[in-house]
This record gives sequence, structure tokens and C-alpha cells, in this order.
Amino acid sequence: MTTTVAELTRKLVSIPSHEDEDKAGEFIAEWFRRETDATVEHTKAGVIARRGNELSAGNRDTLALVGHHDVVPPADSQQDGETYVLEERDGRLYGRGSADMKGSLAAAMYAFRDTDASCTVASFRGEEQGGVGVRNAIEDGFAPEYAVIGEGSTGYSADGVTDVAVAHKGRRASTVRARGQAAHASEPESGENAVYRAADALDVLRALVPPEATVLDHELRGSICVTGIEGGSAWNVVPESCEITIDERTVPGERCDIEAATANGAVEWEIDQDLPPMACDDDAFAQSVLDAAADAQPESSEPAFVTKPHATDAGWLAQEGTTCVVCGAAEPGEAHTENESVSLPVLDRCYRIYRSVIERVGVD
Repeated sequence: MTTTVAELTRKLVSIPSHEDEDKAGEFIAEWFRRETDATVEHTKAGVIARRGNELSAGNRDTLALVGHHDVVPPADSQQDGETYVLEERDGRLYGRGSADMKGSLAAAMYAFRDTDASCTVASFRGEEQGGVGVRNAIEDGFAPEYAVIGEGSTGYSADGVTDVAVAHKGRRASTVRARGQAAHASEPESGENAVYRAADALDVLRALVPPEATVLDHELRGSICVTGIEGGSAWNVVPESCEITIDERTVPGERCDIEAATANGAVEWEIDQDLPPMACDDDAFAQSVLDAAADAQPESSEPAFVTKPHATDAGWLAQEGTTCVVCGAAEPGEAHTENESVSLPVLDRCYRIYRSVIERVGVD
């Protein structure tokens, strides 16, 4: 493990950033200003560091390494006053944000520093709040031609192997609301039972078949799940309202026809959050990243193209025309947990992967 990447990871993880990302963002911006010749912006979107003025057609950055420096709230054991608790043992660094995703961010920062090719590194705010930072950056014109998002892709094809994700699912959270008319439960015929209307909508939802998509010969299947239902105000009152909450995992292309549940005029549907899926649209770029991943790992390891079940900032960028893959140190089951950790040797590997990608794809 290169000492510098390890130390930077420790510093990043120690900075609280679940409520206010300003301190972490300023640390990152100052590091780029001190350690590199990049042009650095620190805005409401996050931190963007650019080297070189040679852009691709359309005045777009050629290549960006993309991460985020916000984290989900820590468990009590992960916080000590105003700092996050760090622990290192058995070659792993434990602490909130170590896997998701300050470790991979540190590797990207040093890969950028140690190469000469033109490239951009972006670390956004608000990824955990639905991609707030990347969406602000997109509004300001950020749309690189290619991007490697440093979210987790290690341990998908085999334990310890850092793979390349060429697609991930999106997430659409929504609510179906059924309206009725309250009445005394002793005379139910004098009212309209909203729970019954919601039950009819549930029948429609259960019959929906989630769509599938194929990305670079890999299958990605969506899902839909009712995660809550609430209605009624008292045991002796006909319910006048009932709400159904829905978690839908989307794939590139078609969506589940949830609106079909509103065929009854007394049922409405509202989308609460819609995080887009991602599909890599350039097999040559994906192969370049996979080759870089293979070169950075032992011959016994065979990284593969994989898919991820959850959304990342790659979805927002892909929606704007950026060709994306996901490649990073986090393993399944590490992010957002009380025992969140990242392998320090894998961070060293990600440093080599990112540096190789910059040298292969970035503009000299």
C-alpha cells in the first residue's frame, strides 16, 4: 500500500461529512491546490479538479474520475465527539465512509497527481441524498465523455477481485394513494372504503412483471416491492384514505407500469424519488478499464464485467450522455454498516487501476 494513499484515506475518513460536507470539501480542494497543477473549483456541487485544456468535441472533459465525500450518518460506535473513529487491523481500515467511498476517492486523487495526462477528478456533495451534487454540476455543464465512478465493484465475480460494473439498477420510490369516504363502521355501505380501493391497486401491482435489460451481454432485471401500507384512523371508522409505498429497482429502458394501478379514479400515484439506472454504451471503453483492472491484480485474479443492484451518480451522468463504468474498492455488504471497512491493499490496487485508465484514456 502506498503510504500516501493510505494516509490520505485516513484523513478523509476522519472528517465528519454526514451533515455538513464543507470541511471535507475544503480539505480535498486544498489538497489538489497544494499537490497538483490542477484548476480547482469548490462549489455547491462539490470539488472539481481539472488538468489540461484539451477537451473532446463539444467542449466536454474527455475523462473524469468521479466520487463523493458525503456519508450516511455514523453509528454511535463510529463517532467520538466531532470526529469519526478510525481503526486499522488485518490490513483493513474501519470507519464511516472508508468503503463508501473516501478510500477510492483518495486512490483517484493520487492517481491524478501522479500522471501527466489531462483528466478531471470530481468529488460531489449529496450523493447519499439522491445525487444532489452531481445534478448541480450537470446543470453547470459538467458532462464528461467518459467517467469511472469509484463506487464498490470488488468481490462481485469472486472474493477479493476488483471487477468493472458496466450497468447498475436505478431506484424509483413512489406512493399510491387511495381516497374514500369516511363513515361509521356499523354502516359501511354509507361510505367508500379506501383500504378496499388500495387492495385493488395492490392486485394490479402484484401482477406487474419487472422489465429486463441486456448490457454488454449481461442481464439486469428490475424489481418492484410494496414496502408499506397505511390507512384508517379508528377501529370503528370506514377509512377515507390509504397509502401504499413502493420500492422499484429500474433498468435501462422500460419501467413498470405502476400507473395502471390508478385506473380507478379514486387512486393516485406520486413519484417521490427517481434515481436513474446506468448502462455503459461503449464496449471499447469498458474493455480498457477491465484491462487496467486485470493488469493491477495478480494473474490468479480474473476481473470481469459485472452489474450492481443499486444506484450511483453514474446514472445521472449516463442520462446526460456520459459513458460510464463503476470500479472501486468497496465490497458488497460494507457500505452503510456499523463495521464499515475497506481493504488497504485493494485501495493500492485501485490507485494503479485509476492511474492506468488515465494514461490509456486521458488526453496527453
